[in-house]
Amino acid sequence: MPMPQVYFRFYAELNELLPPTKRGSCFVHGFDTAAALKDVIEALGVPHTEIGLILINGESVDFSCPLNDGDRISVYPIFRSLDINPPARVRPAFKGERRFVLDNHLGKLAAYLRMLGFDSLYRNDYRDEELARISANQQRTLLTRDRGLLKRSIVIHGYLVRETHPHHQMMEVLSRFDLFASISPFRRCLHCNAPLQAVPKESIHHRLLRKTEQHYDEFHICRECDRIYWKGSHYQRMQGLIARVIQGVSVD
Repeated sequence: MPMPQVYFRFYAELNELLPPTKRGSCFVHGFDTAAALKDVIEALGVPHTEIGLILINGESVDFSCPLNDGDRISVYPIFRSLDINPPARVRPAFKGERRFVLDNHLGKLAAYLRMLGFDSLYRNDYRDEELARISANQQRTLLTRDRGLLKRSIVIHGYLVRETHPHHQMMEVLSRFDLFASISPFRRCLHCNAPLQAVPKESIHHRLLRKTEQHYDEFHICRECDRIYWKGSHYQRMQGLIARVIQGVSVD
């Protein structure tokens, strides 16, 4: 008995995740009748977290919909500006402030997001199961370059980072989640993500280098890791970078 077949068409940036021969066109795909729609799609290379809408024969469905021989399946990415009616959603809508957890290979991106004021958890020893659990339990968007990690069913909100350079990754994430208007820099510790607090100079003057004490009066401290921040030359360089980011200028 021949294997049943369906007709797939993926749209927009989802094509980046497909094999070259399947991009930008309708293609035939054989499937196991016992396989879930989610598994069939992910076997083609597209994690479920990248998908915003699925139509089978013109009707919106979720990942649990059974497949039948000859079905025509249209798969769309998450819409950035178009609100989809709840019956068409393949996952709950994200609510509240966008917060992130990043995998072990995105440390520089995590520091940039913290610099811009976004709550971004990162440790270089997180295991995959920990990342997935944190994302689900704390409603954090999981950022990773590992497709397999995003295919875990427990992960509801995630994004596959395409770029490899940290500056480009930062711009990619800001654009993907439309975060430019939410930038509020220098609110978080670059090292541990905790909120910074203003601290009187006299309470930490004994920890300052002589030139720092002489030339600066405004300080902030991280109560978690005890690091002290002030508006030195490093701050000025970061300000320049942030200004370009807000303006949408290349930060190469």
